[in-house]
Amino acid sequence: MVVGYNAGVQKILIVGSGDVARRILSRLARRYRVYAVLRDAGRCAAWRAAGATPLLADLDDRASLQRLAGLADCVLHLAPPPGEGSGDRRTRNLLAALGKGESLPRRLIYVSTTGVYGDCAGERIDETRRLNPESARAGRRVAAERCLRAWGRRTGVSVVILRAPGIYAADRLPLERLEKGLPALAAADDVYTNHIHADDLAAACLAALRRGRSNRAYNAVDDSDLKMADYFDRVAAAFALPPPPRLSRAEAGRRLSPLQMSFLRESRRIGNRRLKNELKLRLAYPTVDDGIRAALERKSAC
Repeated sequence: MVVGYNAGVQKILIVGSGDVARRILSRLARRYRVYAVLRDAGRCAAWRAAGATPLLADLDDRASLQRLAGLADCVLHLAPPPGEGSGDRRTRNLLAALGKGESLPRRLIYVSTTGVYGDCAGERIDETRRLNPESARAGRRVAAERCLRAWGRRTGVSVVILRAPGIYAADRLPLERLEKGLPALAAADDVYTNHIHADDLAAACLAALRRGRSNRAYNAVDDSDLKMADYFDRVAAAFALPPPPRLSRAEAGRRLSPLQMSFLRESRRIGNRRLKNELKLRLAYPTVDDGIRAALERKSAC
């Protein structure tokens, strides 16, 4: 039983229908009634074939969310905030809709980002680190977390937050970046980066449904401890691609877009003790080396 904390759980609502959501669905569909919020009617057939009941709705349109009220025992909220503004109106709209039902969900899992910690200058940190978002994207995530936690305290719904770093999988490796020859930072300027395989993030969501503590945050990261350019080098070596040229931060700033550079400004080494000890998650891909190896095996099998 995946959701073992309460045998009465029968209906689960997935909000945010991306790759990780599909991986979650594959583990739930046989045992639970799973509803999936979709904005595009053209995707309904595929999600229905995978075992979900599609619901056409848009988090940017509060009126379209009325059907969500009182629908599910648990909610998995994987939708990103809007691309602009200081808050997350999508999360506010979702909570407003959920609050109109005769019954509230028992538990809500929200997938946030490790970007909420900002730059930690390469220090080792855990969930007790003070939040210090340095980008507008991360600021919107902090706003969403605070909104959800306040709602949980007010309503009694158990809210659990998973903070995820860069998500990768066999089909989500930086191969295109390497093929384009985009630069990475020289060792003196490089930043520590963190990772989680998409399968492990899906498993973390299910572990949070089962064991997550109310109003608790968990870093959903693997055991890797390496800098960003080293990660690119490992992928390049595995797939027989040229390693990225190493540039100083100043030189990279002249060649990369502001968005690309934004990912090179923050350095963190994030611990996952809570993930393992409290959620009892055993990572299928403890390091990116394991994930890269699996990607190569998949490629060889094709």
